[in-house]
Amino acid sequence: MPSPAGPRPSGHCVLLKHGEIVLKGRNRHRFTERLHDNLRRALRGVGGSTWIKSGQHVTVLGGDVPQDVLVDRARRVIGFNSVEPAVRVPTSVTDITEAAVEALAGVRAERPGVTFAVRVKRRNKSFEMTSSQFERFLGARVREALGPVPVNLSHPDVRISIEIDHKESYVSWVRHQGPGGLPVGSSGRALVLLSGGYDSPVAAYRAMRRGLRCDFVHFTGAPYTNAASMYKAYALARELNRYQPAGRLHVIALGQAQKQLAIAGAGRLQVVAQRRLMVRVASALAGRIAAEALVTGDSLGQVASQTLANLAAVDEAATLPVLRPLIGWEKQEIIDEARSIGTEQISVLPDEDCCKLLAPPRVTLRAGLADLRSVEKRLDLDDLMDGLLRDVQIMHPGETDEETTTDAGSPDEDPAPDRPGPAVCGAPAGAAQAP
Repeated sequence: MPSPAGPRPSGHCVLLKHGEIVLKGRNRHRFTERLHDNLRRALRGVGGSTWIKSGQHVTVLGGDVPQDVLVDRARRVIGFNSVEPAVRVPTSVTDITEAAVEALAGVRAERPGVTFAVRVKRRNKSFEMTSSQFERFLGARVREALGPVPVNLSHPDVRISIEIDHKESYVSWVRHQGPGGLPVGSSGRALVLLSGGYDSPVAAYRAMRRGLRCDFVHFTGAPYTNAASMYKAYALARELNRYQPAGRLHVIALGQAQKQLAIAGAGRLQVVAQRRLMVRVASALAGRIAAEALVTGDSLGQVASQTLANLAAVDEAATLPVLRPLIGWEKQEIIDEARSIGTEQISVLPDEDCCKLLAPPRVTLRAGLADLRSVEKRLDLDDLMDGLLRDVQIMHPGETDEETTTDAGSPDEDPAPDRPGPAVCGAPAGAAQAP
């Protein structure tokens, strides 16, 4: 929890450079507040007191917690462009110089032949030297203290960054890439149609980077498939929740409904018809949890069901906007992103995908709305949807008991479903065996 005493005069800290929110105008403070709220959530259970200090386009994080732990937590907070372990020192030439020399000496002890450069950013314009003057001064003092350390101003192995503020300054020499983007929750709420593959988890992450807080819905082929896909969906949602305030996972057994579509003569329309049913159900579920859009992992032309005509046919059944962050991505780009965000090793595991259940040998490339509506008229869609929504299971991937209790009753908590019946649980039975 944040320390009421505030930061100590000096010591280790972490500099968090703001991303896209620096471009915002008069309402920038709203984005910053959301960003800091998300950072506080990410620090829950960190094992010690922490403090957060706000500066111009930068947030300073510190506390009675190991610096590498703070770095690890901060690197998953969407909205920060970079995460830099740093040292806080009083704003004086002597203190800053000593910290810079000590930093490079530590690096050279492990990597003797490194080149270096000094970069100074001066927020305190009353400091006794300009940025360029202080860079030259520090470079000379470092070489005096450590010997003829090679300088490379264009592509240094180590860049010693100095940020000079009024009362304290920051010295850093390691920079980790942050997620960037907009703070999660600043753009609203969305419901992600989460499968067990590569695409939808990456689409969820991309939606989060545009400021959407995401809940998830996963459709299984039960009772005709096993629980493997549910375990994968739970593990994927748990991993994705490391980037946002924990979103809920809704699991819906679609197998009986898929069989009814097949009996109704869907034929080559089967896959598109069941995807239309999914977005109908997801739209209704989104209304219950105050989500304003659906998110899918569709990539144009990747498979037969994702042709332009078929995507348009699916959209026609939705009552909310359907967002497709990966619409122009190639498969390898999606796999590479999945690897970088930590979902690739889960997605590659085998499961029984409900989309393959009762799928015809050939899927139509251009589903006609008249034909789809004709199939749907042979079903009682309202009754079918009522049954699917009544039996939904709600899970909380990644939430601890402490987090669930702390967040209860908060203004951005999900409203309860407006109908009785769904099972609520923390993890699927046997989840200890899940990936």
